Amino acid sequence: MTELLFALVCLPFASAFILGLVRSSQVRRIVTYLSTISTIGVALVFCIAYFVRGAYPIEIELSHSFIHITDMCMLALEVCLMLLIVVMSIKYKKYHAALFSVIQTGAIIWYELKSGWMPEYEYSRLYIDWLTIIMVFIIAVVGTLITVYALGYMHDYHHHHTEFKDRRKFFFAMLYIFLGAMFGLVFSNSLSWMYFFWEITSVVSFLLIGYTKTKEAIDNSFTALWMNLLGGCGFAGGIIWIGHSNGISDMQSLISTDSATIVAPVILLSFAALTKSAQLPFSKWLLGAMVAPTPSSALLHSATMVKAGVYLLLRLSPVLANNYAGTLVSLIGGFTFLIMSMLAITVSDGKKVLAYSTISNLGLITACAGVGVEETVWAGVFLLIFHAISKSLLFQTVGSIEHATGSRDIETMHGLSRRHPYLAWTLVIGIAGMYLAPFGMLISKWAALKAFVDSGSIILVLLLCFGSATTLFYWTKWMATVLASKTNDVKAKNTTSANQWFSILVHAIMMIALCFFFPLISSAIIIPYINNVFADATEVISNDNIIIMLLMLFSIFAIPAAAWISAKHTKYRKVTRYINGVNAGDQMNYIDSYGEKRRFFLANWYMEDIFGEKKIWMPSMIISSVAIVVLMVITLGGAI
Repeated sequence: MTELLFALVCLPFASAFILGLVRSSQVRRIVTYLSTISTIGVALVFCIAYFVRGAYPIEIELSHSFIHITDMCMLALEVCLMLLIVVMSIKYKKYHAALFSVIQTGAIIWYELKSGWMPEYEYSRLYIDWLTIIMVFIIAVVGTLITVYALGYMHDYHHHHTEFKDRRKFFFAMLYIFLGAMFGLVFSNSLSWMYFFWEITSVVSFLLIGYTKTKEAIDNSFTALWMNLLGGCGFAGGIIWIGHSNGISDMQSLISTDSATIVAPVILLSFAALTKSAQLPFSKWLLGAMVAPTPSSALLHSATMVKAGVYLLLRLSPVLANNYAGTLVSLIGGFTFLIMSMLAITVSDGKKVLAYSTISNLGLITACAGVGVEETVWAGVFLLIFHAISKSLLFQTVGSIEHATGSRDIETMHGLSRRHPYLAWTLVIGIAGMYLAPFGMLISKWAALKAFVDSGSIILVLLLCFGSATTLFYWTKWMATVLASKTNDVKAKNTTSANQWFSILVHAIMMIALCFFFPLISSAIIIPYINNVFADATEVISNDNIIIMLLMLFSIFAIPAAAWISAKHTKYRKVTRYINGVNAGDQMNYIDSYGEKRRFFLANWYMEDIFGEKKIWMPSMIISSVAIVVLMVITLGGAI
């Protein structure tokens, strides 16, 4: 297991080094495919080996000398990351980012030196359980498939955007460094090691968002950087606090401690997770990440970066229940879920809808982790799985639609089912995965709602109900637009490369397969994880509910198939549109009251004048900021 673990961490970094030197597109394609195959292969062997060994949590023992050398190397690299941030901040006159970096790195250096180079070795630096296995699957499969998609996308991107310098070797190197850092983060039991990989993801996301080096890209990249560095300060503060007050340096010891004695450091770690997962009032950075090429967006929103934040919260969930830290996390998560769902209704830019949806669903996972009971953790883990695959599929499909049609505006997607039928159906699969039964997002929301009701949290119940209603609105609106068509819509030429199609289709297949294996994943993976963490295996879904879900799964495929077969043998009457006037006979024009021929169009209602960004963004920022400050002051003040 140890060798496979290190292979998973080292493979992406080795691939990043090679890709950073490669200029040839052909060689880059070969290296990327080999890296993808080897990473997924090692990940599968790793997961199988874990299952064969009994699927019990494993603590990886390392030699003292290896730990000592690794600690020193990590500290040196943290200093290098700080110097990079300082230089870039001075270059672009963003001094606040440099300040946050110096504060957190200085604090960690002071803590490490004060603790000594050879601390006590009573805990394992690396840890493996079912949550680790889930994250390994997401990073290895979803993450590497995005790099395959990027091969075709970035070729087309620089073909259409000649105004940007071609820095693909840098771009692909950063993608793989991202994946390597995420592997390191999910394997780490040491809080210091987790912090090190945490900071790598912050810096690399900053570099990816600023890829084009336009003013907008630079500004947005620094927004992402300073917000995540602010969270990094909280992470560093939590490590130092828990180390000095309780002598704890690892995650497993932390979550095994009486939560009443560690609320202060836990709330600091939770604050770091809230910034990383772009919860209010820190959501702006993830929306700004849309300026980066689509593979960056897919990676940031699905397999990495934001998942690091909710992963940390799910780890902390046992010590978040029934305290101020859990109250802060659950309320901010639930509030973010509602507000971002409302804002998603008000925009027509496909990528922006996906961005708001990402933050919204992360809010729901955050709320589940904050409640910290068995049912909500079950729901949170499933939301994490389905969201990772579905959102990666959606971002890639929207990117391909933009290349094919020249637009990612939802209003331009009328007739997409005829013009680009395959892209339309993969988009529909991704959208269905986000809110329709029997896909797991809806079932997980049901489990979360039941748990919120059982916990007696009326506020969370209301936030989830109204947030789910608004979610239904914007996804249905988009799906209906894609499936609508006009008689003059004709099939267009395919412009999506084979690399892009490979990743998109694999994602679509995984999305559908998850529906069939939903009960198996629950019983074989999630419940054992909950049993280990809470010492109580809760039956979240009964056998009756599983039977109902399987019937729904059958109907979602059987009914459309029957309709299609019936349509082959049925002649339907063509009905003209009623437009409160005389139809001109072509379904696109009508005769007005003056006898003049006028063209009409259909458009969705976006309600921007009711609750658009200008209406609710600032109030939501103020409310969430006040909530965070008040709860943190109460918690930290009481601890001091």
